[in-house]
Amino acid sequence: MTHDHDLVLRPTAAQTEAALNPPPGRTGGDLVVESLAALGATTVFGLPGQHALAVFDALRRSDLRYIGLRVENNAGFAADAYGRITGEAAPLLLSTGPGALTSLAALQEARAASAPVLAICSQVPTAGLGGGRHGHLHELPDQAASFRGVVKSVHTARTHSQIPSAIAEAWTSALTVPHGPVWVEIPQDVLLAETSIPVVSGGDTFPEELPPRPELTAVAADLLTRAERPAIVAGGGVVRADAAKKLRQLAERLQAPVVTTYGGKGAFPWTHPLSLQSWLEDRHTTDFLEDADVLLVVGSGLGELSSNYHTFAPRGRVIQIEADLGKLESNHPALGIHADARLALQALLETVGERTDPAAPERVSGVLDKVRARIAAQDLTLEQDVLAAVRKALPTRAPSFWDMTILAYWAWSAFDAKAPGTMHSAQGAGGLGYAFPAALGAAAADPTHPVLAVSGDGGALYSVAELATARQYGLNVTWLIVDDGGYGILREYMTDFFGQPTATDLPGPDFVALAESFGVPGVRTSPETLETDLAKALAAPGPSVVVLPAVLRTFAPTHTE
Repeated sequence: MTHDHDLVLRPTAAQTEAALNPPPGRTGGDLVVESLAALGATTVFGLPGQHALAVFDALRRSDLRYIGLRVENNAGFAADAYGRITGEAAPLLLSTGPGALTSLAALQEARAASAPVLAICSQVPTAGLGGGRHGHLHELPDQAASFRGVVKSVHTARTHSQIPSAIAEAWTSALTVPHGPVWVEIPQDVLLAETSIPVVSGGDTFPEELPPRPELTAVAADLLTRAERPAIVAGGGVVRADAAKKLRQLAERLQAPVVTTYGGKGAFPWTHPLSLQSWLEDRHTTDFLEDADVLLVVGSGLGELSSNYHTFAPRGRVIQIEADLGKLESNHPALGIHADARLALQALLETVGERTDPAAPERVSGVLDKVRARIAAQDLTLEQDVLAAVRKALPTRAPSFWDMTILAYWAWSAFDAKAPGTMHSAQGAGGLGYAFPAALGAAAADPTHPVLAVSGDGGALYSVAELATARQYGLNVTWLIVDDGGYGILREYMTDFFGQPTATDLPGPDFVALAESFGVPGVRTSPETLETDLAKALAAPGPSVVVLPAVLRTFAPTHTE
C-alpha cells in the first residue's frame, strides 16, 4: 500500500542535468535568491549593506524585481504593505547590526497587523557568532535576540545546505495564520563563499489551515440562534481571511448589528442597515455592545482601541474567534475559538439558525444618530469636511495608508473604506512614518490603482527620503501631508493633560518645494480646494504630493467620562 506521504516527486531529466552541473560562480547569496524565486517571490524590498552584498549581487543574476528604499524601517513598512495587499510573504533584505535594528519598528507593526514579511539579514562571519566580542563590523552579542520578541519566528542558516530549508521554513511560518513577520540570519562568509549545491528548484510550502473545533462552533451556533440581542465585532482577522462575504451572510441571518474595529475597516458594508460602522471610541457604541446578550467577536483581541480604551465591560456571553492564540480571552472571558475567521464563519453558517428581528436596523440607526449628535455639538465642521473631501477624491478600489495623525484618528471612526483591504494604518503598533513607505509597497504590489498616503508633517519627516524612491520607480502614490506645524495630536494631549504643550512644535520645510526638489510634483491646497486637487493628483501617473496647511482637532473622547 502506498500512502500519500510516501510519494516522492522524481526529478525530470532537465532537473537532474541542472543538479549535476550547476553553473559556476554561484555563492550563498545565490542560494538565498534562488530559494525566494522557488517559493514564488517576485518582488523584494531592502537596502544593501557590506555584509549582505553577496545577496544583492545574486539579485543581478535573477528575475526578481528589487525595490530599494532609503531607510531600513521604511523598507520594512513597504514590505508590510506588499504583504497586506497580496497575501504573500514579502521578502525584506537587510544587513547586519545598525541596518537590521533600524527595521525593528516596521517589524513590530507587521506583527501587530499580522502582515507576512520575510526578513533575511546577514550576520557577522561564522567565527564571530556565539556572543564573544571579536570586534567585527556591526557586531552584536546576539543579533537575533533583538528580534525574538518582535517577529513570529527566528531562523539561522550556518551552512549552504541549510539556506533553502531555513528560508522555506520561515516562509511557511510567515504565511501560517496568524500571518506575521519572520527573521532569517545568514553569516557573511556563508553568503560570500562559492557553492556547489544545485540550483534551488523546489520550494513549495503548504501552511496549515486553522479550522475551528466543531464542538465549540456547535455551542456558538446555539448561543447565537437563541440570542435576543446578538451583536458582532469584526476585526482585522476578517479582512485578512477574506471573510467579509461570510460575515455579511451570518449577520443578515442572525439580524445582528456589526461594528468593525479600526483594523477591520471594510469588513462590513458601511451603509448596511445593520452597520454600526466603526465608532468604537464612542460611549453610545460601547453601551450598545455591552447590552448584547451574545457578542460575537471575530478576528479581534478587543485591545485598547477596540474596547474604547478598556472601558468596555460586556454583560452578556462573549464568543471570540481569533487565530492568534495569545489574544484568545486575553481581555475578557469568552467561548474562545482558536481558528481562522473564514473557516469559523463558514462553520457557523452551516449550523446557525435564522433569526428575525425587525427592530435591529432601528436600534442601529438610533445609536448612529446619537453618535452624530455628539460630534455635531463639538464644532468640528472643518475636520468632517476635510475627511469627506478625501473620500470623494479617492477612487472606490484605491487603497489608502494612514499615518498616526489627527486626520487618521478621524478616519478610523468616520471613514467609509468602501471595500475590505483598502484602508490600512499604523494603529497596530502606533509608530510614526508608516503611511508613505507603506503606500509605495502597495503601489509596487498593484499598479492598477492609485494609492493614497496620509501623514501629518511630523510623520512625513520620518519618511521624506522615500520621495527619491517614489521618483526612481515611478510609483503611483499621492501623498497628502496635513501640515499643522508640529505633532498635532501630542499637542492636544499635552494641552488637555498638563495645560500647555512641550516639544510638540516643529519648524518644518516647505513640503511642496521639497517634493519638487526630488522631481515629484507638489501642490499646496486648502480645505475648499482639497477634493479637486487631490482627485487631480490621484488621476495623474507617478508620485505626487498635496500639502494641506490646517490645524485639525480630534473629537472629544468618551473613555474619560
